[in-house]
Amino acid sequence: MPHRKNDRRQRLEAQSETVTGAGPLRQCAVTRAQHPQTAMIRFVRSPDGVAVPDVAGKLPGSGVWVKAYRGTLEKGLKADVFSRGFKQKTAPMEALGDEIESQMVQRCIGLLGMAKKGGQVVLGFDQVRTYIRKDEPGWLLEASDGAKDGRNKVHFLAKAIYEDVKVAGALSSAELGMAFGREHVIHALLHPGSLSEAFSVAYRRLTGFRPAPETEWFAGRHENIGGDW
Repeated sequence: MPHRKNDRRQRLEAQSETVTGAGPLRQCAVTRAQHPQTAMIRFVRSPDGVAVPDVAGKLPGSGVWVKAYRGTLEKGLKADVFSRGFKQKTAPMEALGDEIESQMVQRCIGLLGMAKKGGQVVLGFDQVRTYIRKDEPGWLLEASDGAKDGRNKVHFLAKAIYEDVKVAGALSSAELGMAFGREHVIHALLHPGSLSEAFSVAYRRLTGFRPAPETEWFAGRHENIGGDW
Protein backbone atom coordinates (compact mmCIF):
# COMPACT_ATOMS: atom_id res chain seq x y z
CA MET A 1 0.00 0.00 0.00
CA PRO A 2 2.82 2.50 -0.69
CA HIS A 3 0.47 4.78 -2.62
CA ARG A 4 -0.78 6.11 0.71
CA LYS A 5 2.48 8.01 1.07
CA ASN A 6 1.88 10.27 -1.93
CA ASP A 7 -1.87 10.48 -1.46
CA ARG A 8 -1.51 12.11 1.97
CA ARG A 9 1.68 14.11 1.66
CA GLN A 10 0.01 17.42 0.83
CA ARG A 11 -2.43 17.18 3.75
CA LEU A 12 0.31 16.25 6.20
CA GLU A 13 2.48 19.16 5.09
CA ALA A 14 -0.44 21.53 5.56
CA GLN A 15 -1.06 20.13 9.05
CA SER A 16 2.60 20.57 9.94
CA GLU A 17 2.59 24.20 8.83
CA THR A 18 -0.55 24.82 10.86
CA VAL A 19 0.94 23.34 14.02
CA THR A 20 4.45 24.79 13.84
CA GLY A 21 3.57 28.19 12.44
CA ALA A 22 0.21 28.92 14.04
CA GLY A 23 -0.45 32.00 16.09
CA PRO A 24 1.23 35.39 16.29
CA LEU A 25 4.98 35.84 16.26
CA ARG A 26 6.74 36.73 19.51
CA GLN A 27 10.21 38.09 20.07
CA CYS A 28 12.50 36.00 22.21
CA ALA A 29 13.83 38.18 25.04
CA VAL A 30 17.16 36.36 24.88
CA THR A 31 17.97 36.04 21.17
CA ARG A 32 15.72 38.86 19.86
CA ALA A 33 14.62 36.51 17.08
CA GLN A 34 10.93 36.12 16.31
CA HIS A 35 9.19 32.75 16.54
CA PRO A 36 5.59 31.53 16.46
CA GLN A 37 3.96 31.77 19.86
CA THR A 38 3.59 27.98 19.85
CA ALA A 39 7.40 27.69 19.98
CA MET A 40 7.79 29.98 22.98
CA ILE A 41 7.36 29.99 26.74
CA ARG A 42 5.68 32.98 28.37
CA PHE A 43 6.83 34.21 31.76
CA VAL A 44 5.04 36.56 34.13
CA ARG A 45 6.29 38.42 37.20
CA SER A 46 4.74 37.42 40.51
CA PRO A 47 3.88 40.07 43.14
CA ASP A 48 7.02 39.13 45.07
CA GLY A 49 9.24 39.76 42.04
CA VAL A 50 9.81 36.22 40.74
CA ALA A 51 9.56 35.16 37.09
CA VAL A 52 7.29 32.13 36.77
CA PRO A 53 6.44 30.14 33.63
CA ASP A 54 2.99 30.51 32.15
CA VAL A 55 2.96 27.41 29.95
CA ALA A 56 -0.74 27.76 29.18
CA GLY A 57 -0.33 31.46 28.35
CA LYS A 58 -3.30 32.51 30.48
CA LEU A 59 -1.89 34.27 33.54
CA PRO A 60 -2.68 38.01 33.82
CA GLY A 61 -0.15 40.76 33.39
CA SER A 62 2.53 41.59 30.87
CA GLY A 63 4.72 38.72 29.77
CA VAL A 64 8.26 38.06 28.67
CA TRP A 65 8.69 35.43 25.95
CA VAL A 66 11.63 33.06 25.61
CA LYS A 67 12.22 30.39 23.01
CA ALA A 68 11.19 27.00 24.39
CA TYR A 69 14.69 25.61 24.60
CA ARG A 70 16.66 24.95 27.77
CA GLY A 71 19.90 26.31 26.34
CA THR A 72 18.27 29.60 25.39
CA LEU A 73 16.73 29.94 28.84
CA GLU A 74 20.05 29.24 30.57
CA LYS A 75 21.76 31.85 28.43
CA GLY A 76 19.05 34.33 29.39
CA LEU A 77 19.39 33.61 33.09
CA LYS A 78 23.09 34.43 32.95
CA ALA A 79 22.20 37.76 31.33
CA ASP A 80 19.44 38.54 33.89
CA VAL A 81 16.90 38.54 31.06
CA PHE A 82 13.86 38.83 33.30
CA SER A 83 15.00 41.99 35.05
CA ARG A 84 15.63 43.50 31.65
CA GLY A 85 12.35 42.27 30.20
CA PHE A 86 10.16 43.39 33.09
CA LYS A 87 12.19 46.61 33.58
CA GLN A 88 12.61 45.92 37.29
CA LYS A 89 14.57 43.49 39.40
CA THR A 90 13.10 40.03 38.78
CA ALA A 91 14.56 36.74 39.97
CA PRO A 92 13.81 33.41 38.28
CA MET A 93 12.03 30.81 40.34
CA GLU A 94 14.25 28.01 41.65
CA ALA A 95 15.09 25.21 39.16
CA LEU A 96 13.17 27.04 36.45
CA GLY A 97 14.13 24.77 33.57
CA ASP A 98 13.08 21.67 35.48
CA GLU A 99 9.79 23.31 36.46
CA ILE A 100 9.04 24.07 32.80
CA GLU A 101 9.86 20.48 31.85
CA SER A 102 7.53 19.21 34.57
CA GLN A 103 4.71 21.48 33.43
CA MET A 104 5.17 20.43 29.81
CA VAL A 105 5.09 16.75 30.78
CA GLN A 106 1.80 17.38 32.57
CA ARG A 107 0.49 19.23 29.53
CA CYS A 108 1.30 16.25 27.29
CA ILE A 109 -0.21 13.80 29.79
CA GLY A 110 -3.36 15.91 30.02
CA LEU A 111 -3.84 16.02 26.25
CA LEU A 112 -3.32 12.28 25.94
CA GLY A 113 -5.83 11.70 28.73
CA MET A 114 -8.37 13.83 26.88
CA ALA A 115 -7.71 11.84 23.72
CA LYS A 116 -8.33 8.56 25.56
CA LYS A 117 -11.63 9.83 26.93
CA GLY A 118 -12.60 10.76 23.38
CA GLY A 119 -11.71 7.35 21.97
CA GLN A 120 -8.78 8.80 20.05
CA VAL A 121 -6.01 6.48 21.24
CA VAL A 122 -4.97 2.88 20.70
CA LEU A 123 -3.01 1.01 23.38
CA GLY A 124 -0.85 -2.09 23.08
CA PHE A 125 1.68 -3.49 20.63
CA ASP A 126 -0.69 -5.69 18.61
CA GLN A 127 -3.51 -3.15 18.64
CA VAL A 128 -1.23 -0.37 17.39
CA ARG A 129 0.10 -2.52 14.55
CA THR A 130 -3.43 -3.54 13.55
CA TYR A 131 -4.51 0.11 13.40
CA ILE A 132 -1.45 1.10 11.34
CA ARG A 133 -2.27 -1.50 8.70
CA LYS A 134 -5.70 0.09 8.21
CA ASP A 135 -5.16 3.81 8.75
CA GLU A 136 -2.55 6.48 9.33
CA PRO A 137 -1.57 7.39 12.90
CA GLY A 138 -1.36 10.96 14.15
CA TRP A 139 1.45 10.07 16.56
CA LEU A 140 3.15 6.85 17.56
CA LEU A 141 3.82 6.94 21.29
CA GLU A 142 6.76 4.81 22.41
CA ALA A 143 7.88 4.73 26.04
CA SER A 144 11.41 6.03 26.55
CA ASP A 145 12.18 2.93 28.62
CA GLY A 146 10.59 0.45 26.20
CA ALA A 147 12.45 -2.31 24.37
CA LYS A 148 14.20 -1.54 21.08
CA ASP A 149 12.80 -4.54 19.24
CA GLY A 150 9.16 -3.68 19.87
CA ARG A 151 9.38 0.01 18.96
CA ASN A 152 11.35 -0.82 15.79
CA LYS A 153 8.66 -3.23 14.65
CA VAL A 154 5.99 -0.59 15.16
CA HIS A 155 7.97 2.23 13.55
CA PHE A 156 9.20 0.38 10.50
CA LEU A 157 5.74 -1.03 9.76
CA ALA A 158 4.37 2.52 9.75
CA LYS A 159 7.26 3.83 7.63
CA ALA A 160 6.66 1.09 5.06
CA ILE A 161 3.14 2.37 4.50
CA TYR A 162 3.09 6.12 5.20
CA GLU A 163 5.23 9.05 4.09
CA ASP A 164 5.25 10.92 7.37
CA VAL A 165 5.44 9.10 10.70
CA LYS A 166 5.73 11.07 13.92
CA VAL A 167 7.11 9.27 16.96
CA ALA A 168 7.10 10.66 20.50
CA GLY A 169 9.56 8.87 22.74
CA ALA A 170 10.30 11.36 25.51
CA LEU A 171 7.64 10.11 27.91
CA SER A 172 8.36 7.12 30.15
CA SER A 173 6.12 4.07 30.43
CA ALA A 174 4.96 5.36 33.83
CA GLU A 175 4.09 8.79 32.37
CA LEU A 176 2.18 7.22 29.48
CA GLY A 177 0.46 4.98 32.01
CA MET A 178 -0.55 8.04 34.01
CA ALA A 179 -2.10 9.56 30.89
CA PHE A 180 -4.08 6.43 30.08
CA GLY A 181 -5.06 5.27 33.55
CA ARG A 182 -2.70 2.30 33.69
CA GLU A 183 0.42 1.49 35.65
CA HIS A 184 2.64 1.38 32.56
CA VAL A 185 2.15 1.77 28.79
CA ILE A 186 4.88 0.93 26.29
CA HIS A 187 3.18 1.26 22.90
CA ALA A 188 0.30 3.59 22.05
CA LEU A 189 -1.05 5.58 19.15
CA LEU A 190 -2.84 8.90 18.89
CA HIS A 191 -5.42 9.33 16.13
CA PRO A 192 -5.03 12.28 13.71
CA GLY A 193 -7.13 15.31 14.58
CA SER A 194 -7.23 18.42 16.72
CA LEU A 195 -5.87 16.73 19.84
CA SER A 196 -3.02 15.26 17.82
CA GLU A 197 -2.19 18.76 16.57
CA ALA A 198 -2.32 20.15 20.12
CA PHE A 199 -0.05 17.33 21.26
CA SER A 200 2.39 18.24 18.47
CA VAL A 201 2.78 21.73 19.92
CA ALA A 202 3.12 20.51 23.51
CA TYR A 203 5.57 17.75 22.63
CA ARG A 204 7.71 20.04 20.52
CA ARG A 205 8.06 22.43 23.45
CA LEU A 206 8.75 19.56 25.86
CA THR A 207 11.65 18.34 23.74
CA GLY A 208 13.25 21.75 24.08
CA PHE A 209 13.75 20.85 27.76
CA ARG A 210 13.94 17.05 27.67
CA PRO A 211 15.88 14.86 25.20
CA ALA A 212 13.87 13.28 22.39
CA PRO A 213 15.27 9.73 22.22
CA GLU A 214 13.51 8.92 18.95
CA THR A 215 16.08 11.06 17.15
CA GLU A 216 18.65 8.43 18.10
CA TRP A 217 16.40 5.38 17.86
CA PHE A 218 15.77 5.85 14.15
CA ALA A 219 18.89 7.73 13.11
CA GLY A 220 18.56 8.96 9.55
CA ARG A 221 14.95 7.79 9.38
CA HIS A 222 13.09 10.23 11.61
CA GLU A 223 12.99 14.01 11.54
CA ASN A 224 14.52 15.67 14.58
CA ILE A 225 11.68 17.61 16.14
CA GLY A 226 13.39 18.32 19.41
CA GLY A 227 16.41 20.28 20.49
CA ASP A 228 17.33 23.76 19.29
CA TRP A 229 14.66 24.42 16.67
